[in-house]
Amino acid sequence: MIDRYSLPAMKAIWSEKNKFRSWLDVEIAVCEAQERFGHIPAGVTEKIRAGATFSVERIEEIERETHHDLIAFVKCVTENLGDEGKYLHYGVTSYDIEDTATALRMRQACDIIIEDIENLLETVGKLAKAHKMTPMIGRTHGVQAEPITFGFKMAVHYSQLQRDLMRIKDAREQISVGKISGAVGIFGNIGPDQEEMVCNALGLTAAPVSTQIIQRDRHAAVIARLAILASTCDNIATEMRNLQRTEILEVQEMFLPGQRGSSAMPHKRNPWRFESICGLARVVRANVIPALENVVSWHERDLTNSAAERIIIPDTFFAVDFMLQSLTKLLDRLEINQENMKRNLEMMGQLVFSEHVLLALIQKGMTREEGYKVCQRNAAKCWDDDVSFREALERDPDVQRLLNSHELDDCFDLQHHLKNVDRVFERLGLS
Repeated sequence: MIDRYSLPAMKAIWSEKNKFRSWLDVEIAVCEAQERFGHIPAGVTEKIRAGATFSVERIEEIERETHHDLIAFVKCVTENLGDEGKYLHYGVTSYDIEDTATALRMRQACDIIIEDIENLLETVGKLAKAHKMTPMIGRTHGVQAEPITFGFKMAVHYSQLQRDLMRIKDAREQISVGKISGAVGIFGNIGPDQEEMVCNALGLTAAPVSTQIIQRDRHAAVIARLAILASTCDNIATEMRNLQRTEILEVQEMFLPGQRGSSAMPHKRNPWRFESICGLARVVRANVIPALENVVSWHERDLTNSAAERIIIPDTFFAVDFMLQSLTKLLDRLEINQENMKRNLEMMGQLVFSEHVLLALIQKGMTREEGYKVCQRNAAKCWDDDVSFREALERDPDVQRLLNSHELDDCFDLQHHLKNVDRVFERLGLS
């Protein structure tokens, strides 16, 4: 991922230095288990731990000769050891080390994402509670529908983020597994007891069974859940972009001093930060395809997953981390125009209360079909004759026959639509 979308903590996890550091952590844990079970001499692990160092530059230099990154790593480390170095990487295969270390880093990355979601939830929850009863128009198909509140809109996003948090926590558990089972997973030169000891020392669970690799359904599950989370961010950002459209202008993305909206048009205040979130979501969703294809392997292992994973795993975490933190900042500083919300709510001359009128006519004895036609023909007058819906209904003999002025007042009561907002908030724990 380019630096523009790489935040420091996540960048540190996926750095080459941290990769090799995690490899060394696994190698030392393997030495401890091998020593504990008497497969290598006593005292070797301490000597290795004390003397094991590496240089990223030296590993890359050796790899240019070996064309194998794990071999280059082992050779680099053993260059700094004495005779004990021959017991480093004893009885294991490359992906015992690499897959177990990848699990460590993916777990670390999930911890950052979980914290990001919790911060975003807090911000969205504050907006929801602050604007629980701020009325605005709800829209379906991009067309005005019925009244809602801005807080209710944010509560919907809050609920979706709650599910995302549960999914990422579950993904963290699914990926927190290691394998130290040898070249084809059958424990030819190391035993299940050593594997369990290594994984326990690293805070992982030993995979119940593995081949040369940890099976990629686990990795695909993480990427897929991150893609769902990215789509949640996309959904929120898209909504904010739409609400910032000039003809709606109910919210605005923060506009900082000295900021420019357009090289040609000085008046522009574009929602470019929200747009960046939407664009990155496309990248994350695209990464799901190679993640799913990586589930397939020839026999006990092939190398088709490797190159793709070097890109899609870190890049997915980078992008989602950036999206979540950006969205939190944007919503925390979101400009909300309640006057425009009121203006838009009243724009259609009370047409948004048509369903309530329909139900009132049904209660008075009309069939649904009859009531629908009455409401529709009076609504058409608002579109064509510049008359309010209330005025059109009051002039309609079929309505006059069934509904008096007081009953029409009830039909056009905004609070009728908002009466259950508190209950929704109670369900979400936002009361």
